[in-house]
Amino acid sequence: MLAPPGARADPPGTRALQPTAVPVATKHHRDGDGGARSGGRYDGRGTRTRGAAALHDETKADAQVVRTAGAPRGGHKVTIKDVARLAGVSPSAVTLAVHDKPGVSAKTRERILQAARDLGWSPNQAAQSLSGQAPHTVGLVIARPARMLGLEPFYMEFISGIESVLTRHSCSLLLRLAEPEEEIEVHREWWQGNRVSGGILVDLRVDDPRVPALSAIGLPAVVVGHPSLAGPFPAVWTDDAVATEEAVRYLAALGHRHIARVSGPAELGHSAIRTETFTRTTEELGLTARTVVADFSADQGSRACRTLLLAAERPTAIIFDNDLMAVTALGVAAEFGLSVPHDLSLLAWDDSQLCQLTRPMLSAMRHDVFSFGADVTETLFDVILRRDAVSHAAQVPSLVPRGSTAPPPRPLG
Repeated sequence: MLAPPGARADPPGTRALQPTAVPVATKHHRDGDGGARSGGRYDGRGTRTRGAAALHDETKADAQVVRTAGAPRGGHKVTIKDVARLAGVSPSAVTLAVHDKPGVSAKTRERILQAARDLGWSPNQAAQSLSGQAPHTVGLVIARPARMLGLEPFYMEFISGIESVLTRHSCSLLLRLAEPEEEIEVHREWWQGNRVSGGILVDLRVDDPRVPALSAIGLPAVVVGHPSLAGPFPAVWTDDAVATEEAVRYLAALGHRHIARVSGPAELGHSAIRTETFTRTTEELGLTARTVVADFSADQGSRACRTLLLAAERPTAIIFDNDLMAVTALGVAAEFGLSVPHDLSLLAWDDSQLCQLTRPMLSAMRHDVFSFGADVTETLFDVILRRDAVSHAAQVPSLVPRGSTAPPPRPLG
C-alpha cells in the first residue's frame, strides 16, 4: 500500500537519490499502552529542485530559462514577477497577456505565455500562493483499475481516514483513477486550474518521476512512503523493514524452514524494502525463501500461490503483501487438498476486516490504515498552511497471530 523513526538512515531496498536533509519527527500515536514514540532526524535521500539557470540565445528575441519552482514549504515559489523577468516585460504586461487583454503585441504575448509555460506558472496560482490560505480541496490520484480498487481494503480504509480530516475542515477530496503515466498531468491540471489546494502522492516508486515534476510546479504535497523516495516533500511512512523482519522471525520461531512471499509490484518503494528485508532475514536465519511478484489483485494472488504450491520444494508458510491475496490463498490451498494451518500457514498484511471474516481467521501484520490516512492529511494541511510539516513515521505494524499460522507439519517417517 510501511523500530522507531530515524532508526534506519538508509532503508533496505531503496536506491539512493541525491542526498538532502529531511527533517523527521514522530507524531504521537496511541497504541495499546497509550505510549508515544520518540522523534529524531533523518538524513534522507532525494532530488531537491533549486534556483534557476538562464540560457540566453542572442539570435532570438525571447530568452529561454531553465528553472523550477522550489518545494512549496520553504523553497522559491514561481510568481508573476518571475514570468515578467523571463519574458523581459513588466508584471502588468504579464497580466494583460495571460488574460488576453489589449495592450501587448501578439509577439510579446506569445513570449509571455511561453515564459509562463516554461516556469509552470498559471494566473490561478497567484491566489493559491497566498501564505496561510485555507485549503478547499485535496487531490488524490491512484493508479489502480476501478474494479480492483473497489475490492482492495487498504484504499477503502485509507480514503476513509482522509475524509475524516477533510470533513472537520469542510474540505473535499478530488479522486481520479489513472494510468501511471497520466498521474503527473492530472495533478498539474488540477493545481494550475486552481481545483486543488494540495495533493497526496501514493505508491511511490524508486526514482519516481512525479516527485521532481510536481515539485517543479510548486504543488503542496505529502508523500506516502519513505523519505528516501520523497525528494523535497514531507513523507509519512510505516517501517516496512521492521514489520517484515518480525513476520519472518515469527514464522521461523514456529519452526518453518521454507517460507515464501507474494509481493506487490516490484517497482514500488515499499515492495522493494519488504523484498530486501525478507531476503536478508531469511538468509540470516538459514531459511529457504522465495518471492513471487503479483499486483495486489485476487487473480494474481491466486496465480502466485499456485506457482508456489506447484514448486518441487513447496513452502510451509507464505506471507502476502495485502489481505486480498491472502484470502484467495485459502481457496487455492483447498484446491491442493492442503489444510490451513496444519499443512500450510498464511500471514496477511494490513489486517482489514477481511482477515476476521475467513475460516480460519488470518494471522496478519496489523496496520491502522484509517489513522494512517488521517495522519497523512493532517500533514498535508501543515504544508498548505505553511506550518512546520516534517517527515515522520507512523506506528509500526504489529503482529496479530490467529488461526492461519501454526508449526509446520512433521515430515513423514
